[in-house]
Amino acid sequence: MELEFDRDVIQGCEVLADGTVCQEETLESIVPDACPDILRIVAVCGQAALNGKQAKEGMAQASGTVRAVILYQPEAGGGLRRMEAALPFTAQLEAPGLTDRGTVQACVRLRGAEARALNPRKVLLRADLTVDLTAFQPKEQVCCQGVLEPEANGVQEKITEGETYQLSAVQEKPFTFSDQVRLNGGPGEAAQLLACRAVPLCGECKLIGTKLIFKGAVELQLLMQEAGGGLTSYHESMPFSQVMEVPGVGESGDCRLAVELTQYSCEPSGEDGRTLELTVDLLAQAQIWSRRPVSVLQDLYSTAFQTQVEREDQSLWQLLELSSRVQNVRELFETGTAPRSVVDSWASLGEIRRSREGEELVLEGEVQVTVLYLDEEESPQVFQKTMGVACRLEAPAGALCRCRMVTPGEVFATPAAGGVEVRFNLEFQCLVLEERKLAAVCGATLGEPRARGEGDQPSVVLRLAEPGEGLWELAKCYGTTMEQILQANQLEEGSLPTGRMLLIPSVR
Repeated sequence: MELEFDRDVIQGCEVLADGTVCQEETLESIVPDACPDILRIVAVCGQAALNGKQAKEGMAQASGTVRAVILYQPEAGGGLRRMEAALPFTAQLEAPGLTDRGTVQACVRLRGAEARALNPRKVLLRADLTVDLTAFQPKEQVCCQGVLEPEANGVQEKITEGETYQLSAVQEKPFTFSDQVRLNGGPGEAAQLLACRAVPLCGECKLIGTKLIFKGAVELQLLMQEAGGGLTSYHESMPFSQVMEVPGVGESGDCRLAVELTQYSCEPSGEDGRTLELTVDLLAQAQIWSRRPVSVLQDLYSTAFQTQVEREDQSLWQLLELSSRVQNVRELFETGTAPRSVVDSWASLGEIRRSREGEELVLEGEVQVTVLYLDEEESPQVFQKTMGVACRLEAPAGALCRCRMVTPGEVFATPAAGGVEVRFNLEFQCLVLEERKLAAVCGATLGEPRARGEGDQPSVVLRLAEPGEGLWELAKCYGTTMEQILQANQLEEGSLPTGRMLLIPSVR
């Protein structure tokens, strides 16, 4: 006879794949007719935008566009000129088990770009990309938490009470952000926009009922050329707040949220070019994690019948760390040519590498620093350097770490002896989990009745408990109950006494 069980269904999402795709895109571009011939390329300012993402059979995919501005000195002389180029890209990550019911979250980053003039009218542009892809699939985890009517067949149960830290929901919301920027300068002082970077950052998020309220800012960085040819950079922090519907999740959950740029425009709206209209399309991608109590039936037997038990492993997850760790970076770089003044500076983020040193997990984030400066002859120059920034976590071997990094605030650069000193903050946002596997009952069948009083079977057994043997193991071995053993030996609930002979009443 098969036993019937009280089964708990744990509904949530499973992370099928979580990885980083690094790839390079190239494009040959003709200089537009309205632009003069190229004498020297000075810098490439670019940004990657996420256009779309898709869950396919066994594959997570994201597509986007790199929008690049090539700044160059023309053969005819004068100030810097600009030309734009767009590089579409597609990235894929294998995700076994993913179906069209799944969800993909993506983060795209331009970790480096460079351009080379093939001739005065033709440019070869190279973009180095990093795409973080995470694939989710809805999942139901069925767990036996007890037998229905155990007393009817003398069934004894070993039940463990615990909890699991699970991904309860994956949600997203697209929204548009618009604002106007007025740059410093007197009336009539014309300025030209050379390059623009808009970086969205999430500052805080909170669950209230079925709503996720999140706040952040778009960090806007502008490079302008004044009427006289001088270069000036501006930084504006433009706050936003949004509400996202997240049904079926309690207020006690933890939220991990990232905001991705999908499209942007920054255009002059005044005659002097000092008023700019910014429109940014953004996509907020949220993960809601929560603790859920779980009862696991780990073992059973019957005092009345022979029992066959089927088992499986149940995975319970424990949260070890959910944190944001900020690393203060300060480096001195030699530039080759002495900088007279710094015009602009920024940091491009690459991939995160992981290694272990004893009980520590070492995260190393790849960062490319770019500094646009004027040399002693007032000629614009660019310095680039790729570096690694380390962050250490206490995490046992086998722990699962999910991490992303952002640069909150500005990247500061100042001339120093023989080069430039660069200062910025790099924030590692970490989720560290540890898996605990429990042997659990998934089915059981009752067979023939246990023998009662036949042959020479004693009614009481006198013996010592073996090392590691507990009250449950003794009771199961002799087909009795833990309560009967405690009562026969006048013991209270708890561990068995060491070195003491125990009376174990058996079934008669």
